[in-house]
Amino acid sequence: MVKGKKMSSAEKYKAKSNGDENLVILGGNSNPELAREIGDVLGRPLAFVTVGRFPEGEIQVQIKENVRGKDVFIVQSTCTPPNDNLMELLILIDAARRASAKRVTAVLPFFGYARQDRKDRPRVPITAKLVANLLTTAGANRVLAMDLHAGQIQGFFDIPVDHLYSISVIGDYLKGKNLKNPIVVSPDIGGIRMARAYSKLLQCPLAIVDKRREDATKTHVMNIIGEVEGKNVVIVDDLISTGSSLVEAARALQDNGALDVYAAIVHPVLAGSAVEKIQKSNIKELIVTNSIPLGAEKQIEKIKPLSVATLLAEAIYRIHCNESVSSLFSQVGVEA
Repeated sequence: MVKGKKMSSAEKYKAKSNGDENLVILGGNSNPELAREIGDVLGRPLAFVTVGRFPEGEIQVQIKENVRGKDVFIVQSTCTPPNDNLMELLILIDAARRASAKRVTAVLPFFGYARQDRKDRPRVPITAKLVANLLTTAGANRVLAMDLHAGQIQGFFDIPVDHLYSISVIGDYLKGKNLKNPIVVSPDIGGIRMARAYSKLLQCPLAIVDKRREDATKTHVMNIIGEVEGKNVVIVDDLISTGSSLVEAARALQDNGALDVYAAIVHPVLAGSAVEKIQKSNIKELIVTNSIPLGAEKQIEKIKPLSVATLLAEAIYRIHCNESVSSLFSQVGVEA
């Protein structure tokens, strides 16, 4: 490194953790590229683990190196296929616990089943709580998650939860675009808190889309609360599934006089024909993170993926060293 040059965040944590044999990172099959990026930031190769299948389809796991007495972090998003990836995570946790790891942390860049966080209809489960119980029973000592669908999910766990926000990554990208006359838009009432943090970061006003949900895949925009005419819009949300709600919101915003419409969505689930809908929509750019891997069929010009590897790596190292994680967000108006 050149003398006098300020170390980047990634370089700082790589220098600190390089050679720390007590820090172990395991990666599941859901997002191996992100796990490798995290290891690269920290200067730590991923631990050698085999994850395969028995002939009848059961998941088979073996950690191929010693983790006894070590601080183990298992990186696994419970994205598509969610049930397989969740079961794989549970088995990896159990394997690390039975191998006498000192502490096991489940790192979930994307926490599946988070939308089932309350009883909004008769006789439905609270599956987010069930998954929290499963992770704890499997042997996780703590959880590191990013942009949970609802903040109260942290309370579903009986173990410590560190909640990260990708606003530091997405916000820097948006600031670099130097949008003229921008406005941040929350797609629903529940997203106001995060939208307010983005509006503060970008120093611009805030608007809200008032919509009615008809079912799990269909919504109807009722009103736009706020003045969007003549403004460049940034819609912020935690995840995009089928894309129907986002596309309709973008159309309604332009019908109300908005100029270009950008969308900053953390988790790109992009189920079904979502990519086709985005491609045909009036959305100029969909900004996402790599919390969920984008397959080749989802890599279109309109979709801009940003890496959260450095953010997750910093949090992992701070947890490992018993340092503050919330201080990562002191400059962006969000508390972990």
